[in-house]
Amino acid sequence: MVRQVIKIDEDLCVGCGLCVSACQEGAIGIIDGKAKLLRDDYCDGLGNCLPACPTGAISFETREALEFNKEEVIKNMESKKRATEQNQGFSGCPGSRMMELSKPSSIAQPTINNSATEDKGHMPSMLGQWPVQLQLVPYNAPYFDGADLLIAADCTSFSYRDFHSFMKDKITLIGCPKLDDTDYSEKLINILKSNNINSITVIRMEVPCCGGIVHAVKTAILNSGELIPWRMVTISTDGFVLEDSK
Repeated sequence: MVRQVIKIDEDLCVGCGLCVSACQEGAIGIIDGKAKLLRDDYCDGLGNCLPACPTGAISFETREALEFNKEEVIKNMESKKRATEQNQGFSGCPGSRMMELSKPSSIAQPTINNSATEDKGHMPSMLGQWPVQLQLVPYNAPYFDGADLLIAADCTSFSYRDFHSFMKDKITLIGCPKLDDTDYSEKLINILKSNNINSITVIRMEVPCCGGIVHAVKTAILNSGELIPWRMVTISTDGFVLEDSK
């Protein structure tokens, strides 16, 4: 039949994968670094992927194509969901793929002071894993077992100059309770129940909206049934530690 489907300009495509996430039918995939329409009968022709593309590589075209097959789409998406649940975080988009980085704590670290922070050549990163966004991190990642968690509001790393001093020897997770439309406590409960977590450090800004990340951590600890020591640090908007409950 002749109908409307999407068309992808490979010259404009940068392979970011945003269209893959935006397509609710699983019609698009990344092949050899470029977005491809995998099956005509998975494309409903409505174009949810168009506004997600940052380069304008996706447009509509009217041509001969298989009829949209809703039943096959449902089966495909259910299959993908099961595969994701079985192997969460260990494959997929490079931006969210689980990685354990080389342990920075094994490197001799300088004292974090004014002179050290000015010398970029002597400030290795303290980040020990990827991803760091709380919504993206897989709850069953191996680096969680026996870990000390650092759960921080996004803005704290920009406000506090020596933020990496908090990150040393910890698994770092970040989020913004005001902007992220999700309940962090659900992901945190899964992390706490599925792993042997040693301790939690929460870093928040002094602004009221940051109370949401503290509430999520408290809720997760209570509902997980685990007794985990935790510490809260509050950072001022001008970059000072206002409170440290350690």
